[in-house]
Amino acid sequence: MTTTHHHLVVLGAGFGGIGLAVKLREAGFTDFVVLDRAAELGGTWQANTYPGCACDVPSQLYSYSFAPNPDWSRTYGRQTEILDYLRDVARRFGVVPHLRLDTELIDARWDETRGRWHVQTSRGTYTADYFLCAAGIFAEAKYPELPGLDTFAGTRFHSLHWDHDHDLTGERVAVIGTGASAVQFVPEIAPKVRSLTVFQRSAPWIVPRMDRPTLGLERLLLRRVPLAGKAIRGTWYTLIEGFGLVGFVDNRFRHPYELLGRMQLRRQIRDPELRAKVTPDYMIGCKRAIFSDAYLPALDRDNVDVVTDGIAEVRPHSIVTRGGAEIEVDTIVFGTGFTSFPTAFERITGRDGKTVSALYHERPQAYLGAAIAGFPNFFTTLGPFGAAGNQSAVYMIESQIAYIVDALTTLRDRGEHRVELRPEVQEEFLAEMARRSADTVWLTGGCTSYYTTAEGGNAGLYPNWSFEYRRRTARFDIDAYEVTA
Repeated sequence: MTTTHHHLVVLGAGFGGIGLAVKLREAGFTDFVVLDRAAELGGTWQANTYPGCACDVPSQLYSYSFAPNPDWSRTYGRQTEILDYLRDVARRFGVVPHLRLDTELIDARWDETRGRWHVQTSRGTYTADYFLCAAGIFAEAKYPELPGLDTFAGTRFHSLHWDHDHDLTGERVAVIGTGASAVQFVPEIAPKVRSLTVFQRSAPWIVPRMDRPTLGLERLLLRRVPLAGKAIRGTWYTLIEGFGLVGFVDNRFRHPYELLGRMQLRRQIRDPELRAKVTPDYMIGCKRAIFSDAYLPALDRDNVDVVTDGIAEVRPHSIVTRGGAEIEVDTIVFGTGFTSFPTAFERITGRDGKTVSALYHERPQAYLGAAIAGFPNFFTTLGPFGAAGNQSAVYMIESQIAYIVDALTTLRDRGEHRVELRPEVQEEFLAEMARRSADTVWLTGGCTSYYTTAEGGNAGLYPNWSFEYRRRTARFDIDAYEVTA
């Protein structure tokens, strides 16, 4: 296979990669490609197709600020609608010619001698002056380790790999996991199955979603008066940002939010015994709170049972709990979330021979979630401490895009070639993150989640306001880097 050189190689064609491509073009960069292993752009929004798949942030906020969409059909966009939105953005802003789809990363490593990245893919080899990683952090399905699972004779699949050819109608279905995906697909499948058993390790906090179709008059107003869309976006931003009061300001702010969740529980669950099962035993915000109006009523159906006893083993036609109960099952659906480190992170190697994955396994480390010491000419989106527990991921991604594009523009204008984050800058930043995280609800709220490491530390959430983060990433702070011509 031939080797092709580009000034920039971008990995990932989801919200991060498409947004980067748009802003790179606006800044005058045209010699770049965007690689993605999928046959279509969209990232998580082309991969997840389970019933009920939708945004869990209002779509007016879960979209690019530079490409508002006045035509969302609902408050929370569905998967197909979000995917169509990303396709439209890529087309309108001239990104499509830069896409190299169905192209899986095999290996990417920094060549210190030549001062460039060597990127091997399933469709050829690239070299690049800069390598930009926009690979999504929710890219690989996570499966539980259950004794006897390999002996199960029925159908089993993960929500990320939904088997649309398998009809669940009239079946005895087990759902393992109660995260954000399960909360969306359980109400969709509950009415059609013979029985549904939800295996719950810990109950999620559920707060009102208040989803509804948007009226034609609303869409007309948003098309005619763009300022109205900005006002709606700003309102949602402020409401969601308010969760930071619980997350990292003072967990005593949790009480109004918990009251809202308990009121929803009392209103939507009639059975006191079931209500007790699905009442969380930890502070709201310790795990990701989930917006839903349909999940709790689905659990209250006559054909649905919630099991809080752990799973002892899986047999060919049943699941046995630790208490000895045997539940007959035709199909198992895993709603157990995603691995912490996508495969791509294991294939990106820095100056010292360490991969991104190896560094993240040591401890979550990055600077502003956008750069990593030991990785020259490398930037990333949603790296450790570049995600917020109280804001739309798209808002944080746009902040990182602005920082990365300003960095590349600054380096271009100064005639510089090599840039690498100073290790002492990263260490100082990580120490700040640790100090600010110590009293957060994520670490003190009485739960374990993907918000925390195995050692009980912050796994990578930014422990401050998202608008403060945006201020810090508004300009490339070149003094934090070693730069050579």
